Amino acid sequence: MSNTKHTAKRAAKPQKVPEQSTSCPTKKAHHPERLKSEMIKRLHRIEGQVRGLSKMVEEDVYCDDILHQIMAVDSALGGVKKTLLKAHVEGCVVEQLRSGDAKVIDELMATMTKMMK
Repeated sequence: MSNTKHTAKRAAKPQKVPEQSTSCPTKKAHHPERLKSEMIKRLHRIEGQVRGLSKMVEEDVYCDDILHQIMAVDSALGGVKKTLLKAHVEGCVVEQLRSGDAKVIDELMATMTKMMK
């Protein structure tokens, strides 16, 4: 086996980003621009952290240091998740309940069950 590093990068598979709810094609988020802007900034910061993780692995940084950085990314994503969940419940869910759509409770419970795994 050769000791040379394999530096060829594998092309990332483009991920399809759903534009609408997977459970109902007529639903769309309608969050205030301030909230969207805040979440986008946080997600861009997280994206940079993840790129940093790749670089750390490529540069053979000590495993414990990488693990701590992964925990930081997990924590940052958790913050975005909490922000979005709160906005979803206070906005989307309340609005749907007011319009008589009680199915939103089942959708919310299914999502929360997946989040707790």
